[in-house]
Amino acid sequence: MKNEMDMKGGTAVQSAPESDGKNADERVAFRQKQQLERYINFFSSIAFSTCLLATWESAGGSLLSGLYNGGPAAIVYGMILSTAGNMTIACSLAELASLHPTAGAQYHWSYVLAPRGRRFISFFQGWVTVFSWSALVCIAPYFLGTQIQGMVVLAHPEYELVRWRGTLLMWAVAIIPILVNVFARRVLPSIEVAAGIMHVVFLPVTIILFVVVAPKNPDFFVWKTFVGGLSGWKDSGVTFSIGLLGVITPLSGVDGIIHMAEEVKNADVVVPRSMIYGTLINGTLAFSYLIAILYCMGDYTEAVTSATGYPIITIAYQATGSKAVTFVLMAMGMLPGWIALFNGLASVTRLTWAFARDNGLPFSDFFALVDPIYKIPLRALFLVAPCIFALSFIQIGSTAAFNAILSLSTVGLYISYLIPLTLLVFKRCTSPRDIPQGRFNLGKLGLPMNIIAILFATYFVVFLPFPATLPVTAENMNYAGPVLGFVMIFACGDWIFRGRHKWEGPRKSLNERSTW
Repeated sequence: MKNEMDMKGGTAVQSAPESDGKNADERVAFRQKQQLERYINFFSSIAFSTCLLATWESAGGSLLSGLYNGGPAAIVYGMILSTAGNMTIACSLAELASLHPTAGAQYHWSYVLAPRGRRFISFFQGWVTVFSWSALVCIAPYFLGTQIQGMVVLAHPEYELVRWRGTLLMWAVAIIPILVNVFARRVLPSIEVAAGIMHVVFLPVTIILFVVVAPKNPDFFVWKTFVGGLSGWKDSGVTFSIGLLGVITPLSGVDGIIHMAEEVKNADVVVPRSMIYGTLINGTLAFSYLIAILYCMGDYTEAVTSATGYPIITIAYQATGSKAVTFVLMAMGMLPGWIALFNGLASVTRLTWAFARDNGLPFSDFFALVDPIYKIPLRALFLVAPCIFALSFIQIGSTAAFNAILSLSTVGLYISYLIPLTLLVFKRCTSPRDIPQGRFNLGKLGLPMNIIAILFATYFVVFLPFPATLPVTAENMNYAGPVLGFVMIFACGDWIFRGRHKWEGPRKSLNERSTW
């Protein structure tokens, strides 16, 4: 009985194959026949990559980290450092994406590049990447939900910030993106293009409003003022490095478009370019936004201790003197940030589906199926989406614990970049002729670019788990390190009890090569 249905650009599953008389290899082969429809063009791909990061919008939301650790100068130079570092990472990953544009991305590349132990390395890589992206999609609902609460506080100072209300707002923010991913997949490219326009247009409007109505700080304040001592850290280098969280997190997730590669037309060219353009555009926009904010911010202490929970709300109100204008300014940042959640869900769903397709998840046969009606990995989406609702309960009990989940996403993603890039450098040094040239390649700049990317990623991974303030208490502890350790132990445990029996690495599919 035929189990596939023809689709434009590929095939989708009509129904699951009967298990009777089917062995494991036949079930895996069945999953590998599934192919998503390629409907994303060049402009939609760039819009997807650009909007997914939503860097200037999220940089405003995470401003407290830099103001508390390092101040204006740390934010300015930290943004430059973050953009430069993430550009080297994006360029390095773009080479690999050109050779293997697959939804599995990092774990696929690690399998291909590893000289030995490739099954375990790629399996471990897959779990870290899936966990990190699942945590990453919680950032937008958290920021948006709590920013809505912050604006309520601005409008009604007597309003009490209650955590469970923030959780309900997180749910409200997440529901529509989930429904759009299910029922309106073909509308996503149009939404992405519209969001891309908003992402670019709203920024100059925001900057002009600040510049026109707010008094200006001197150049010295923006470029040379380093604030130390607020967090308890004495060493200025450590203070600066910890404050980077607010400018690194907005640029994390440069790999997002890669996980959509199997739905992108001409993916081996379009995906690498989209990664690089998206990172460059977002870094430039975020830098411009932060410069404008720092030149126009009012009382520093009032911003850091804002009752709204977000310095950017207080800074906007100080600058404009109008609650209505402040709400408009915040809305122009929140709307593109909300649409980023549409893209984030789509990306992590494809990653999870790819990992299941390659037998990486428990019950992979179930989660690897592509829905014949909606033509998306619906079961993978319904595995990921509940994570938002489940993790939102954590912030009711402990904001510190929930922040650890958010930090985990950033640390985990940079670890997921480190593994294939380290293996790529090893391959370049030991067997350079074995690496083919894709349609996008860095040429002679490849090796130095890869090394710089590894150094940046290592630097970020070392300092992101540091506690933001001293002395460390249960409430202000950065639990990202312990949580990441748990994820790694879980991955190793799953390998011992299940993975080593099931996981053979990413299988060769219709448009992929398993080896070089």
